[in-house]
Amino acid sequence: MSLMAIQTESDVNSVAFSNDGSHIVSGSWDKLVRVWDASTSHQLKLLDGHTQGVTSVAFSSDGSRIVSGSWDKSVRVWDAPTGQELKVLDGHTHGVVSVAFSGDGNRIVSGSFDNSVRVWDAPTGHQLK
Repeated sequence: MSLMAIQTESDVNSVAFSNDGSHIVSGSWDKLVRVWDASTSHQLKLLDGHTQGVTSVAFSSDGSRIVSGSWDKSVRVWDAPTGQELKVLDGHTHGVVSVAFSGDGNRIVSGSFDNSVRVWDAPTGHQLK
Protein backbone atom coordinates (compact mmCIF):
# COMPACT_ATOMS: atom_id res chain seq x y z
CA MET A 1 0.00 0.00 0.00
CA SER A 2 1.39 3.39 -0.94
CA LEU A 3 0.96 6.55 1.06
CA MET A 4 -1.03 9.38 -0.48
CA ALA A 5 -0.64 12.98 0.65
CA ILE A 6 -3.00 15.71 -0.48
CA GLN A 7 -1.55 19.20 -0.23
CA THR A 8 -3.95 22.08 0.37
CA GLU A 9 -3.54 25.84 0.46
CA SER A 10 -4.75 26.26 4.05
CA ASP A 11 -4.74 24.51 7.42
CA VAL A 12 -7.14 21.55 7.36
CA ASN A 13 -9.52 21.22 10.31
CA SER A 14 -11.69 18.26 9.32
CA VAL A 15 -11.73 15.40 6.82
CA ALA A 16 -14.11 12.55 5.98
CA PHE A 17 -14.42 9.73 3.48
CA SER A 18 -17.57 9.01 1.51
CA ASN A 19 -19.02 5.63 2.54
CA ASP A 20 -17.85 4.00 -0.69
CA GLY A 21 -14.33 5.38 -0.18
CA SER A 22 -14.23 7.11 -3.56
CA HIS A 23 -14.19 10.71 -2.27
CA ILE A 24 -12.69 12.72 0.55
CA VAL A 25 -14.10 16.01 1.84
CA SER A 26 -11.99 18.52 3.76
CA GLY A 27 -12.75 21.74 5.61
CA SER A 28 -10.17 24.47 6.12
CA TRP A 29 -9.48 27.80 7.80
CA ASP A 30 -9.65 29.49 4.38
CA LYS A 31 -13.49 29.17 4.60
CA LEU A 32 -13.60 26.50 1.88
CA VAL A 33 -14.82 22.93 1.62
CA ARG A 34 -12.95 20.78 -0.88
CA VAL A 35 -13.94 17.47 -2.44
CA TRP A 36 -11.14 15.17 -3.58
CA ASP A 37 -10.92 12.00 -5.64
CA ALA A 38 -9.62 9.47 -3.11
CA SER A 39 -7.75 7.38 -5.68
CA THR A 40 -5.97 10.19 -7.55
CA SER A 41 -5.89 13.00 -4.91
CA HIS A 42 -7.22 15.43 -7.53
CA GLN A 43 -9.46 18.23 -6.26
CA LEU A 44 -12.91 17.80 -7.82
CA LYS A 45 -14.96 20.57 -6.20
CA LEU A 46 -14.43 23.77 -4.25
CA LEU A 47 -17.46 24.67 -2.12
CA ASP A 48 -17.51 28.36 -1.26
CA GLY A 49 -20.10 29.85 1.08
CA HIS A 50 -18.81 30.04 4.63
CA THR A 51 -17.56 33.41 5.85
CA GLN A 52 -15.14 32.02 8.45
CA GLY A 53 -13.08 28.85 8.85
CA VAL A 54 -14.71 25.48 8.29
CA THR A 55 -14.34 23.30 11.38
CA SER A 56 -16.24 20.11 10.54
CA VAL A 57 -17.36 18.19 7.43
CA ALA A 58 -19.21 14.94 6.74
CA PHE A 59 -20.82 13.00 3.88
CA SER A 60 -24.34 11.60 4.02
CA SER A 61 -24.34 7.80 4.03
CA ASP A 62 -25.42 7.65 0.37
CA GLY A 63 -22.72 10.16 -0.61
CA SER A 64 -25.19 12.57 -2.22
CA ARG A 65 -24.77 15.40 0.28
CA ILE A 66 -22.06 17.05 2.35
CA VAL A 67 -22.62 18.94 5.58
CA SER A 68 -20.17 21.54 6.87
CA GLY A 69 -19.94 23.55 10.07
CA SER A 70 -18.04 26.77 10.51
CA TRP A 71 -16.81 29.33 12.97
CA ASP A 72 -19.31 31.65 11.17
CA LYS A 73 -22.05 29.91 13.28
CA SER A 74 -23.66 28.24 10.26
CA VAL A 75 -24.25 24.69 9.13
CA ARG A 76 -24.38 24.29 5.35
CA VAL A 77 -25.67 21.41 3.25
CA TRP A 78 -24.21 20.85 -0.21
CA ASP A 79 -25.06 18.66 -3.17
CA ALA A 80 -21.98 16.43 -3.42
CA PRO A 81 -22.09 15.73 -7.19
CA THR A 82 -22.54 19.39 -8.24
CA GLY A 83 -21.11 21.33 -5.28
CA GLN A 84 -24.25 23.47 -5.14
CA GLU A 85 -25.23 24.86 -1.75
CA LEU A 86 -28.64 23.41 -0.84
CA LYS A 87 -29.35 24.88 2.60
CA VAL A 88 -27.94 27.14 5.29
CA LEU A 89 -28.98 26.09 8.80
CA ASP A 90 -28.87 29.06 11.14
CA GLY A 91 -29.46 28.96 14.88
CA HIS A 92 -26.15 28.60 16.66
CA THR A 93 -24.89 31.70 18.45
CA HIS A 94 -21.19 30.73 18.41
CA GLY A 95 -18.94 28.74 16.12
CA VAL A 96 -20.02 25.27 15.01
CA VAL A 97 -17.31 22.71 15.72
CA SER A 98 -18.92 19.37 14.86
CA VAL A 99 -21.47 18.12 12.29
CA ALA A 100 -22.79 14.70 11.22
CA PHE A 101 -25.61 13.08 9.29
CA SER A 102 -27.82 10.38 10.80
CA GLY A 103 -27.39 6.96 9.21
CA ASP A 104 -30.55 7.34 7.14
CA GLY A 105 -29.56 10.86 6.03
CA ASN A 106 -32.78 12.42 7.32
CA ARG A 107 -31.24 14.33 10.21
CA ILE A 108 -28.17 16.46 10.79
CA VAL A 109 -26.64 17.06 14.20
CA SER A 110 -24.38 19.99 15.03
CA GLY A 111 -22.38 20.98 18.09
CA SER A 112 -21.22 24.47 18.92
CA PHE A 113 -19.26 26.64 21.33
CA ASP A 114 -22.69 28.02 22.32
CA ASN A 115 -22.95 24.91 24.54
CA SER A 116 -25.66 23.33 22.40
CA VAL A 117 -26.26 20.28 20.28
CA ARG A 118 -28.90 20.91 17.63
CA VAL A 119 -30.75 18.38 15.52
CA TRP A 120 -32.03 19.43 12.11
CA ASP A 121 -34.42 17.87 9.61
CA ALA A 122 -32.11 17.40 6.61
CA PRO A 123 -34.77 17.62 3.86
CA THR A 124 -36.31 20.89 5.17
CA GLY A 125 -33.47 22.42 7.19
CA HIS A 126 -35.79 23.02 10.14
CA GLN A 127 -34.46 22.60 13.63
CA LEU A 128 -36.14 19.70 15.47
CA LYS A 129 -37.29 20.05 19.05
